[in-house]
Amino acid sequence: MKIGVLGAGSWGIALTELLSGNGHKVTVWSIDEAEIAMLREHREHKMKLPGVILKEDVLYTTKVEEAVLDAEMLVMVVPSPFIRSTAKTIAPFVKENQLIVNVSKGIEEDTLMTLTEIISEEVPIARVAVLSGPSHAEEVGKHIPTTVVAGSTDKEIASLIQDTFMSDYFRVYTSPDVIGIELGGALKNVIALAAGIADGLGCGDNTKAALITRGITEITRLGVAMGGKIETFAGLSGIGDLIVTCASKHSRNRNAGYLIGQGKTYKEAMEEVKMVVEGVYSAKAAMALSKKYGIDMPIVECVNKMLFEDLTATEAMKILLGRDKTKEAESLSWN
Repeated sequence: MKIGVLGAGSWGIALTELLSGNGHKVTVWSIDEAEIAMLREHREHKMKLPGVILKEDVLYTTKVEEAVLDAEMLVMVVPSPFIRSTAKTIAPFVKENQLIVNVSKGIEEDTLMTLTEIISEEVPIARVAVLSGPSHAEEVGKHIPTTVVAGSTDKEIASLIQDTFMSDYFRVYTSPDVIGIELGGALKNVIALAAGIADGLGCGDNTKAALITRGITEITRLGVAMGGKIETFAGLSGIGDLIVTCASKHSRNRNAGYLIGQGKTYKEAMEEVKMVVEGVYSAKAAMALSKKYGIDMPIVECVNKMLFEDLTATEAMKILLGRDKTKEAESLSWN
């Protein structure tokens, strides 16, 4: 299969190595000329994914049409703030029913749209699906066993993505719950910021376990209200992705949160991490969605206040622990 990978960051390169290793003909596009020049010369992204050497038959280009035209599948791997602009850029070259697989995570702040919704709006003639789950590029690039889920309302498309990406170290499941998969992938970044902040404060494993479990509760409440399925939030793109993003040394959201917990602003933290911290962009959208759907999300609310209203991490912890007493699960009751 001919595949165009749109984005040459660490995840784009890891997936390029996976797909070319599966026998597909891959063309990588980036708007950054220096990045493409480096990949052409070294077949390696020396800054974002050092040590992962790409096959000689992989092509690289700064001309988006070269990656889009004749491709049977497009893989969208640009950071979430650039999804809409990239979709606008490729739209003139996309063919009727061309498949676009979104592997980025986030929610657009202004419109509250998921990324597949944005792509579908900008490229209405395309078929759009999602691939998500606990999958750090640094580990996928080293062929460390990983599992993800392919989401599409069309069973055949989900199966096609499964067949295209699956390998002896990369296992792909399928699901029809596109909205649930995308919300799990986007909202977990906000909770991961909170987990990192707790680490920066010097809290322990008890605190992180509390944030993960109460965090998935918040994500599930909102996700189900928006049409997602509860099984999805108990799966790879829900609790699975949340665990890895809150705990991993590779997590840019957790690492940025750690710096915030030590007293840095979110802007200083993003500069030090040197990568797009999706949770910062998704935090406002998550708060807006919680208000729109009337869902109580205290962790998300505190993260927003820490990022944008100068609430200190210590004050946020006191707020969360001092909330009114309640049951753990509202659906459970005594006889």
